[in-house]
Amino acid sequence: MISKIKLFQASVFAIVITSLIVGCSTPPTRGTGYRSGGSGAAPSTYSSPIASFSAVSWQALPGWQEDDLSQAWPAWLKSCNALSKRAGEVNWRQVCAQTTGVSNHDSQAIRRYFENYFQAYEIRNSSGIEAGMITGYYEPVMNGSQTRTSIYNVPLYGYPNAWKKSKPNPAPTRAELISSGILKGSEIAWVQDPVAAAFMQIQGSGKIRLEDGRVLRLGYAGTNDQPFKSFAQWLLDRKEITRSEATMQGISQWAKRNPDRVNEMLNANPRFVFFKELSGNVEADLGPTGALGVPLTAERSIAVDLQAMPLGAPVFLATTKPLSNQALQKLVMAQDTGKAIVGGVRADYYWGSGEAAGEMAGRMKQNGKMWLLLPR
Repeated sequence: MISKIKLFQASVFAIVITSLIVGCSTPPTRGTGYRSGGSGAAPSTYSSPIASFSAVSWQALPGWQEDDLSQAWPAWLKSCNALSKRAGEVNWRQVCAQTTGVSNHDSQAIRRYFENYFQAYEIRNSSGIEAGMITGYYEPVMNGSQTRTSIYNVPLYGYPNAWKKSKPNPAPTRAELISSGILKGSEIAWVQDPVAAAFMQIQGSGKIRLEDGRVLRLGYAGTNDQPFKSFAQWLLDRKEITRSEATMQGISQWAKRNPDRVNEMLNANPRFVFFKELSGNVEADLGPTGALGVPLTAERSIAVDLQAMPLGAPVFLATTKPLSNQALQKLVMAQDTGKAIVGGVRADYYWGSGEAAGEMAGRMKQNGKMWLLLPR
């Protein structure tokens, strides 16, 4: 749930990088499976409605010893900041209190901290399978303007004023909204590329670099309540692209070759996302705010299913990088969620902001394993 977060993931292909939309997922809550052992000893097994968990040794985590945990530490401190403020989170407050004596730059000291205060649990889906799907998401960054210009003429809209008191039911589709005129006056920013704007709608948040150097951060403000439909699938059904081209990059290339058909493609998805300007967290190097209420950390934050595990928890992830066999084995933090992230062994890996992150996220659809770390 980016910036409060995900909408829906078009889960057919890699392009179908999670559709995230701020604020429309399950409210942050503790995972349903974890129960304290009471005596201070971690339970050897437990289960949630959609997953089972078995205690394992640290040696069972592939790449645990090789991961530079100093890179994960800032993300964990953000989790602690949120978890420590929650009523009833005694176990989390206790382990978070122990972070004060750990050096931010000492990977081995950080490793000892987790090994001393946490128990690792192998996660399996309810079917007993240990592997699941790992996708990727990112935060778009585009150049733009707060006024329309000859270059920046594609609008990003705020929630329509006319709907704030009474929203039509059913609400108009994207095509109907664009042609109705009801959105006039709701523009909050202008960008150059309509396809990039559509991808920002799928992601549910993004940053606009203005010409004066300021950064405008936009977050999710609502939708027209229409179902999400993948325009990647629309192109595939019409044999406009191949399966290997059904990525964010492949769709952008198709749009450049077919500028007169871009709106036809975008209208294949009736869902429309509205944005709002976020006054805080506007620094260019800060990630969007996730479901936990803290800024996401590139390559150290993931979105998970809250039926499987508690929001904010550390998770060890073992998968591969997109379109390769190169191992991706890292400690990450469950700081986000989303409607398309369903299952015990299921994660959406946050790659960061900008074009390079989008390249990786748009192609990521890997098998992977996960281990949940819980206080002893």
